[in-house]
Order: sequence, then C-alpha cells, then structure tokens
Amino acid sequence: MHMVAEAGEDMLLSVDDLQASVEGTQILKGVNLQVRRGEVHAIMGPNGSGKSTLSKVLVGHPAYKVTSGKVSFAQQDLLELEPQERAQQGVFLAFQYPVEIPGVSNADFLRLAVNKRRAALNQSEYDPIEFFGVLAEKMATVGMSPEFLNRDVNSGFSGGEKKRNEILQMALLEPLVAILVRRHNVVNSSLLCLCPPQCFLCPLQPSPTHANAISDLLMCLLGLSPPMTARGTSAAHARRTKRTPVWT
Repeated sequence: MHMVAEAGEDMLLSVDDLQASVEGTQILKGVNLQVRRGEVHAIMGPNGSGKSTLSKVLVGHPAYKVTSGKVSFAQQDLLELEPQERAQQGVFLAFQYPVEIPGVSNADFLRLAVNKRRAALNQSEYDPIEFFGVLAEKMATVGMSPEFLNRDVNSGFSGGEKKRNEILQMALLEPLVAILVRRHNVVNSSLLCLCPPQCFLCPLQPSPTHANAISDLLMCLLGLSPPMTARGTSAAHARRTKRTPVWT
C-alpha cells in the first residue's frame, strides 16, 4: 500500500517504496511508512518478513543495499548520511545482541557518544566533570549503579544489565527516533518511559506477549498520548492499520 507523507514539522520519518537486499537476495519489496512525532509504531510479522532488515537499513548497516526508494528523516535524505551521521542526527538502534567492547570503559564510551551528538547539534561538548554530573543524574533515573562506569562496555554484563545500559545510552543521547528490536527492550516499559524519545519503532513477531508489551508502553506514555500504529509485513510489504496488530 502506497502512502504519501504529509508535509509539516510533525512528520519525522517517511519511508517511500523502500526496497533493499542483502548478499544479492531482495528482502524489502516496497515498504511505505510514515512516522510523526509522539507516535509508537509496532512493525509485526513472522521470521524472515523483513523487520530486522528494515531496522538495519534505516541505521545504515553496510551489509544491506538499498536498491530503490527514499527515506526522509527530519527533513533530510537519510540514505545520503553515513551510519555515524544518522546516529548523530538522532536515530537510535537498540541492538538485538549488544556487543562487548573490551578495553573501552562505559564512561568513556558514553561521553564520546554524547559529545558527538552534541557537536552535530552545534552544542558545546561536555568536559569530563560536566559529563559526570549529567551521567549521574541519568544513571539514577534508570537505576544503574556507578560501578558500571569503570567496566568495559557490556563486558560480563547480564542480559538485563545490557538492556539497562542501552536505555541509559538512549537517555543520554536523547534521540528523535528509537528503534527497539529486542523484545525485552519493549517489555521493560517502565524504564523506557523515564527517557522517551520523540517516537518508537518496535519490530516484533506477532504474539499476545508483544501486543501486551506495546499496550503497557502506551499506558506508561499516557502523558505523551502517542497514537498506536501497528503494521504487518509479508515479504516485507508493509500494510497499515490503526490500533490493531496485523500480520499475514
């Protein structure tokens, strides 16, 4: 189904007839998606339908080749930006399997990421003392212990600690759109609501658990009152409906 994006400042992300392949195999076959500020979109479909592929294409994963279509983000051509530029402009991806980075402390990693984002927004960078004050506040918000600061990024972290660390990253980076691929990143809505971005994209397999998770997230975000849009995919064709999960 083809949908034309409406003009206006509320339109944050517009995907128009997006087609993409990986290793010569076409996965996305004409995806159309419009995301406005304050919206939560659940992209639902079975394994192999293109949910994760769409996420990786949006953040610029080099293994995925866009063969046709357009993507506009905050009135910019997203496909013309390098992956790091997309992140600096406010696109955040919570990894399905967060990687460990031995030799890089969590504190140094977070400060570098935040300062790169601030520089892209023409804001002054934090010095280490300034950043520690901001970091301490955000860690208290998400309930993380200061002992994680001196540990290497995700090294030896449990699954729950990795999830909380990613939400801390999101809280510090203040992205415009957060793409939450992992089911647990969606389920833990109480943490997400402490530092919500301007919109969510949630690629999920269809199940009552995921539907309930999205419902809980919306209830938690009632202060923002974001409309719920669920989309189903079949061979990566997106079909739009309101408030009803759809898959084929």
